[in-house]
Amino acid sequence: MTLKVAFHPKVFSEVDAILSYYEQISHSTLAADFYEEFLWFVRKAAEQPDIYSLQAGSLRRVNLSRFPYNFLFRILDDHIRILVVRHHARKPSYGTGRA
Repeated sequence: MTLKVAFHPKVFSEVDAILSYYEQISHSTLAADFYEEFLWFVRKAAEQPDIYSLQAGSLRRVNLSRFPYNFLFRILDDHIRILVVRHHARKPSYGTGRA
């Protein structure tokens, strides 16, 4: 069963900043590729949330394949909640305090 997906409000600005960055350094195709991969992994996390290992408490981490980003999510009753999208070089605790 595929779970519903909810996003922490800050995720939207994080993804927007990433898309803007890729549009500035390359072209819209690279930004679109990032967004497509991000959404693919969000869907996969909603379909099979247990395949991602626990990182800190109840947080699970998903690493994107092509891009140096990951996102953290938590499994709740009937949905997953994406809490943060961050670059691999970001401080490991960034976003872990979000609910």
